[in-house]
This record gives sequence, structure tokens and C-alpha cells, in this order.
Amino acid sequence: MKDFSGSSVEVNEIVDFLKKDLQLKEVCQKILYQRVINQAAQEKSLTVTPEEIQAEANKLRYAKRLEKAADTLAWLGDQMISAEDWEAGICDRLIAKKLAESLFAKEAEKFFAQNKLNFDQILLYQIILPDERLAQELFYQIEEREISFYEAAHLYDIDERRRHQCGYEGKLYRWSFKPDISAIIFSAKRKEVFGPISTDQGYHLFIVEEFIPAQLTPQTHQEIVDRMFKEWLASELNYMLHSTTA
Repeated sequence: MKDFSGSSVEVNEIVDFLKKDLQLKEVCQKILYQRVINQAAQEKSLTVTPEEIQAEANKLRYAKRLEKAADTLAWLGDQMISAEDWEAGICDRLIAKKLAESLFAKEAEKFFAQNKLNFDQILLYQIILPDERLAQELFYQIEEREISFYEAAHLYDIDERRRHQCGYEGKLYRWSFKPDISAIIFSAKRKEVFGPISTDQGYHLFIVEEFIPAQLTPQTHQEIVDRMFKEWLASELNYMLHSTTA
């Protein structure tokens, strides 16, 4: 039983709610993933020290602006967990990170080297429009400088977020696109509008703001490790489930 603002919530009510909200499978999957992680970490003799937990807790407190111990305790109380629960959660995350690095740090470097082309990046702006005629008309207007690409994105893009950001899509890898689209985008001239290109989303106009050659940065390394680790977890869980039902 959990006490919430003076009202009690039974464990079976929590489970029933998760079922009705279609979240039960996801929660159970995370629990089973943690079992896989704990077992693999034990086999590799991986541990987390109290000092590492404290350092991570300090980072989290700083991020949440919990300057005093009383602020932290009040926040934990609001989250309905104890300091021990919080530290246990930090320990789980740290052990998962250590296991991922132990399994895939070297594999990530090899994967990057073998797939370096796919890690080329671009800084991309785009406008997605609902019909081809409007897309073609805007293309000509931008070419003739009757309207800027960014103003057109702000006025006409089908996505609210991109409208507010004047077409800014972000920094994207080559592998983020389908091969035929990436071939067009990565052969385009920098800062020149091109399109329209038709996809199942609509009709796209693009501008590549910057081409960024592939580099194995700490962020890219972590992204590869995380992806490999997720795939490994899914495979290990699948093996475990089939072993128990066999």
C-alpha cells in the first residue's frame, strides 16, 4: 500500500491501472531487463561504489537545484520514495552503464569504423507541405526571393514545432533517412533550397545549413553503445523467456 496525499493506494490498484493504461507490459519488461543486467554484472564482477553513487546523486541534486539536504528529502517525499530507494535506482543505472561499456565499448569503435559513411551528419532545415502544387509554388517563390525559406516554413509547414522553429529539423545522421532520400540530401549544395521531394509525410523542401563529416565523438560513441546494449538486452530477455517456457 502507498500513501498519496493522505489517501491510500493499494498495490493491486496500481497493477490494475497499469493494465488499463497499457503500461503493464513495459514495466514488467523493464523489471526483467534489470534482472538480466544484474546477473550479467555479477558474472563480470562489476560493482558500484558508495562514492560513485554519491557523485551521481550530487549531479542529480544540482540538476534539480536541490541545494540543501532538507530540499532533497522534501523532493524524495514528494516522489513517494526513500533515500534508500533513490540510491538503489542510481545504483541500477550506474551498473547498467558499466555493463554496457564493458560489453560494447570496443565493439562501438569497430562498428563506427565499418559504417563511418552512415555517421556523416547535416544541420537540416525543411518544410513539409500537404500538396505538391503548394510545395512547387513555394519553391519558386523562395528561388525568386519573394519569400525566405524560413518565413515560408513559419507560415506553411504542417508541423507546429517546425513552424515555431522556422523549419529547423536538427542535426541528423545519414542513416536517419531512407537511402534514396539521403542520396539526394547529401549531394545537395549547402544553403540552397531543393525539392519538392515526395514521401508518405508530404512534400518536402530542404536546405542543408552545414555538412558535418563523421567523427567518433563521445556522444556518438555513447549512442552506438546504447543502441547495441538495447539490442543485446532484447536478445537476452527473449532467450530467457524461451528458456523458461521450453
